Amino acid sequence: MASKAEQIITFIYEGTDRRGQKVKGEVTSKNMALAKAQLRKQGINAQKVTQKRSNPLAALSKQKITAMDIAIFTRQLATMMKAGVPLVQSFEIVADGLDNPTMKEVVLGIKSDVEGGNSLAVALTRYPEYFDDLFRSLVNSGEQSGALETMLDRVAVYKEKSEMLKMKIKKAMKYPMTVVVVAMIVTVILLLKVVPVFQDLFKGFGAELPAFTQMVINLSKWMQAWWFVFLAGIVGFGVGFVEAHKRSEGFRNWIDRTLLKLPIVGDLTYKSTVARYCRTLATTFAAGVPLIDALVSCAGAAGNVVYRDAIMRIRDDVATGQQLGFAMRQTGIFPSMALQMVAIGEESGALDAMLDKVATHFENEVDNAVDGLTAMMEPLIMAVLGVLVGGLIVAMYLPIFQLGSVV
Repeated sequence: MASKAEQIITFIYEGTDRRGQKVKGEVTSKNMALAKAQLRKQGINAQKVTQKRSNPLAALSKQKITAMDIAIFTRQLATMMKAGVPLVQSFEIVADGLDNPTMKEVVLGIKSDVEGGNSLAVALTRYPEYFDDLFRSLVNSGEQSGALETMLDRVAVYKEKSEMLKMKIKKAMKYPMTVVVVAMIVTVILLLKVVPVFQDLFKGFGAELPAFTQMVINLSKWMQAWWFVFLAGIVGFGVGFVEAHKRSEGFRNWIDRTLLKLPIVGDLTYKSTVARYCRTLATTFAAGVPLIDALVSCAGAAGNVVYRDAIMRIRDDVATGQQLGFAMRQTGIFPSMALQMVAIGEESGALDAMLDKVATHFENEVDNAVDGLTAMMEPLIMAVLGVLVGGLIVAMYLPIFQLGSVV
């Protein structure tokens, strides 16, 4: 799919429409001949068609398309189609209401492809970085079954729930990380600017400084002499971590396994992964995707190597004739509630409804866990800040407190 997307070219055209009026605009296709044929299908007599030159500076300045932008686009498109608005006209209405120019360009590109006779699923293949295999397969199922508006609604719910879950996790992690960074900056400033002032003052005392004060002064001296090493170490660690996470699958797998073992974060990761698995499986299964194929999609969307490998084992067991609930139980990593609900769903023939309920339950659990974690972290962080900054202040004032005995 990626190679096809790279071959798409944008052409600028000028010509007349069916009523003889002059029109101009842009059309995307693989080559000039196909672009002209696409314009003829739209009733446009193209008099001039030229390839649009790419501007590298414009590409750098483009606004980024987020996953939430895709979720909002899907919801708006589903709403338009459920209201009876034709698909092409829905694209125009949605594009007019978008604030992100890059997203607007993508929507108009999809509209152009659909106008040219392509299906929506095929049009989405031009943008694999925004519409993944799961998204495209669900849209394709909706087009094949003649219920595209219903499927778009399900995809919109899936994207909204998935993104809300990610936002909750980020919310839980962002606050403590921000406070820790601020605490480090404040500490470094105190060591570089405040402690040296006290150090000059202490030179005239003529007495041995307390051990704690001397330790802080030594740390300040090191920071003044080697601050660039400290800064380079932090930057190097950050860049090295990002590059290792990007390039090394073994490192990513180690991170995933470690996250599940951490005291508080592990429980949050566990619940969010189970919620994501159940939500994805409920959406794909309800769309008519065969269970084995749906499990492959779930493995890709799991977001954790432990669950990805477990889901692939479940898929192999289901392929040999085992029931889904029994195969999930064999992995030993799913909660008993999920196992029981899946078993009931299989017996009653309402597996997608039961999975949806399990997903909703664990999404609520994640929400409650995030709120509890935030409430717990606030006093803990304040205590850490108090010890860190207060410790430096106490270390500086200890000799002053002992000044009376020295004099």
